[in-house]
Amino acid sequence: MDSKNNDIDDKEKIKMTLEEKLTLIAETLDADKANIRPDVKLETLDEWDSMGVIATIAMLDKKYNKVLSADQIDQLKTVQDILDLMA
Repeated sequence: MDSKNNDIDDKEKIKMTLEEKLTLIAETLDADKANIRPDVKLETLDEWDSMGVIATIAMLDKKYNKVLSADQIDQLKTVQDILDLMA
């Protein structure tokens, strides 16, 4: 097998995984996926209200078995912060 093809496949999988995560965040927040990018500040999203925070906490718990402390919740500033918890 050609290792170049394997490298390309791995990069596509990583990109797809990121896209899937961004889609999941958008669905969780009931937000337009075009507005969900790693660099976006959560405070700029209308959907990042108390219900959005609760929905995100529930999604991280259910899908990733991550239970967040109050401090961890307060530290969520960008979409990337959520992505980091989804690792």
